[in-house]
Order: sequence, then structure tokens, then C-alpha cells
Amino acid sequence: MKYAHETKVSVAASRTEIEQILTRYGADQFASGFDNEKGLALIQFRVRKLCVCFELPLPSRSSKAFNTYRRGSSVFTRAPAESERLYEQACRQRWRALALCIKAKLEAVECGITTFEEEFLAHVVMPDGQRIGKILVPQLEQAMSDGRMPAGLLAFESSTRS
Repeated sequence: MKYAHETKVSVAASRTEIEQILTRYGADQFASGFDNEKGLALIQFRVRKLCVCFELPLPSRSSKAFNTYRRGSSVFTRAPAESERLYEQACRQRWRALALCIKAKLEAVECGITTFEEEFLAHVVMPDGQRIGKILVPQLEQAMSDGRMPAGLLAFESSTRS
């Protein structure tokens, strides 16, 4: 079962809550938007001069889960209003999960469990616009597959020891 799968909190209310949480924890910039073509919502903010971006994958309105249902071996088409209700519920659930994620990370930082940089590292936006996670995750996967550190990380590691 997914967190907040029956939430009544609107997407707009969750987005506003995220902005308020971030402001309370020191964000001095905040933006949100969406890319319908990619099926993503975006939350971007700046804390301690670090720009952070979360991409929230949104469900597709055309998904079978929203538009059809089964009874036994028969497949039925949902009424458009029911399809839209299910789609909106899925969007609300994802926004609630994002609010929980961001709040938990910031609270862990506030309590000294971890640092801001450690908690948000994968989502930090580099000067060229790429998120660190998009850069490092493929390298991590390759390193685990090969059993060797990527050359780029080895160069960084040796320069920090000098």
C-alpha cells in the first residue's frame, strides 16, 4: 500500500506546504513547475547557495490503471469522470510523498543525524544544469558491475589526499 493513497490534500496544498517547509528550513529561493511532455513535476530550491531539484514522476492519464478495470477475466472501460478521479488521486498521493520526503530529510539535518549536503546530494544541480545523481548513478552502477572505481572518481579522490 502506498503512503497517502487515500489523501484528500490537493496538489496545490502539498506544493504550498513544501514551499513553507523549505522556507522554514532556510531556503531563499523556490520554484515549481511541470513538464507534461516528460510527465514530471519539478520542485527547485536553494539552501546555503546550493540549488536542489526534485523531479516528481507523474502518472500518465492514459494509463490502463485509470481507464480500465477487471472483473474476473473481463476488462471494462471506466467512465471518464472515474478515470479522472483516479488520476487526480494518484497525483495527490505522489505530492504528499514528496512533501514527506523533503520534510524528513530536513528534519534529519536539523537533528544532526546527517548533513544537508549528504541528504540532498543526488538532487544538487551543478553549474551545467545536471543533477549530481544523474552524473554519479550510472558511474556507481558501472563500478559495481566492474568492481572498479571510475577513473573520474579516482582522480578526485587522489587530489583530495594531497
